[in-house]
Amino acid sequence: MIRKPARLLAVVLALILTFAAAPAATAASTTDPFYSYDGSEPLSSYSPGTVLKTRTLNYHVIGISTPLKVTQLLYRTTDALGKPSANVTSVVRSLTGDSTKAVSYQSFYDSLNPEHGPSRAIAGGVSLGGLIANAESLLIAPSLLQGYNVVIPDTEGQDANFAAGPEYGTNTLDSIRAATRAPETGMNDKTRFGLLGYSGGAIATGWAAALAPDYAPDVNKNLVGFTEGGVLVKPSHNLKYVNGSVAWTGVIPMALIGVARSFDIDLTPYANSYGRQVLKDMEKASIVDALGRYPGLTWEKFVKPEYTNPNTVLPYVEAVNKVNLGSAPTPTIPGFIAQGNNGVLEGTFGNPPGIGTGDGVMVAGDVRSLARQYCETGNKSIKYDQYNTLSHVGAAVAWAPQAILWINDRFAGKSAPSTCGRIAPGNSLAPEVPVG
Repeated sequence: MIRKPARLLAVVLALILTFAAAPAATAASTTDPFYSYDGSEPLSSYSPGTVLKTRTLNYHVIGISTPLKVTQLLYRTTDALGKPSANVTSVVRSLTGDSTKAVSYQSFYDSLNPEHGPSRAIAGGVSLGGLIANAESLLIAPSLLQGYNVVIPDTEGQDANFAAGPEYGTNTLDSIRAATRAPETGMNDKTRFGLLGYSGGAIATGWAAALAPDYAPDVNKNLVGFTEGGVLVKPSHNLKYVNGSVAWTGVIPMALIGVARSFDIDLTPYANSYGRQVLKDMEKASIVDALGRYPGLTWEKFVKPEYTNPNTVLPYVEAVNKVNLGSAPTPTIPGFIAQGNNGVLEGTFGNPPGIGTGDGVMVAGDVRSLARQYCETGNKSIKYDQYNTLSHVGAAVAWAPQAILWINDRFAGKSAPSTCGRIAPGNSLAPEVPVG
């Protein structure tokens, strides 16, 4: 019974990743008051996860309304600086009416523009940058067919702080809190959740799993496990890995903008005139805009001559250390982590010393080290798979059906498989050290 949805998921994901590279037929951007908190009480007076607004509408795909109903919630959460913020999540109720189980699906919409978030696509928004979130909504089908409620947070928040992992994590955890507190969703504080996400969605999934025990113990007790693929671990390594690649170099300015915005850091004094122009051009870009846009771009072309070593830029060092997942706590729940390692298929030929190869954008050695670290710090319920013949896109297709099967087994109460003790060594995940 499970195999059909699993096969469907693999096919759908392949179509989505192909479709996401195509140009959108139309583009639209609207200001929706639902996304702004306008209450009389200060936002800080509410606890994280408090529901601030609720609406129910039809689920849209590429701007087309479907009969499927979705409840959207504006809720209180916490940004990367620890300040109260408001964010939106979308909840699709189980088709069977089961209130006991849910999947929190973290989208890989990867954008610096809040208009590209999944909730905007679900509400009917159509734009080039939102194309991934629009098409990716089809990924909820297998989970719904198996009776899960599905929660889809805008993981990057309402400022779209791309790659800012801690903020992704709090947005995801407070989304779950909000979903279980709103009567319209049919869920409650006993509903069990699985976390699932690939690539940008893995940023949210991994950080949510890591932060849950301390930030949201009430959520953590109901988590059955997390599964992620194409994982961003130590962004300073990714910068060196994709440096000069054919397709993925656009993520360099995207990540710099998103993380700097999240932590209120100004990197423009370190950029040369070309770098400042790139930062300006990419200010509200999505991954659809960025892929292949700057072939051969390197850090050295981007900054002033005195900053060709990234570690001479103190704000950069501080920022990348804050988003290093290797410095975050170890999750207490089972995990299935997958990673591709044939990035040459996507035009990334780098093999830097101490970093090695990856899937084109994510570094395999970092992900192995993360999995080993989890095993060595007390979580023996970790399964790690490495796809040595697959790149980032191909690994997604391989991971997705396995992820659904793995999640199903956790809800069924089966013992989580472990590869602890059999994971090859990886890279150092130690924080970066400033130079000069």
